[in-house]
Amino acid sequence: MTSPLLSAIQFNEQGLVPAIAQDADSHQVLMMAWMNRDAVVATLQEQRAVYFSRSRGQLWRKGESSGNVQELVDIRLDCDGDTLLLVVRQLGGIACHTGRAHCFYRALRNNEWYDAEPVIKDPDSLYGSSQKSE
Repeated sequence: MTSPLLSAIQFNEQGLVPAIAQDADSHQVLMMAWMNRDAVVATLQEQRAVYFSRSRGQLWRKGESSGNVQELVDIRLDCDGDTLLLVVRQLGGIACHTGRAHCFYRALRNNEWYDAEPVIKDPDSLYGSSQKSE
């Protein structure tokens, strides 16, 4: 991958950059994950979202377990160069490992968080009983 492309991205001290996934059609923010250099390169090469799992210390291709792949439509870099926006087509309609359409399902009401979005599919049926966050 060309050096100027990656050199424009301001990776943090762990070599990571936050990446926000947004649905190309609805514009709903689906999730936030981390990417390292290899994840950015793989995303561009494969035209699908590839993130870096901090807990596993390795790349993970969104949907590799669940089938809910994020096809890349566009990628943007913010004005400071320290956050990526991935505009994606969310195949399967589920972006969150909890079985919801997106990860931002908690809302604040009366100073308490509550689940404002329904579970579309039981996470155990997506990932098995281990329910690893994808």
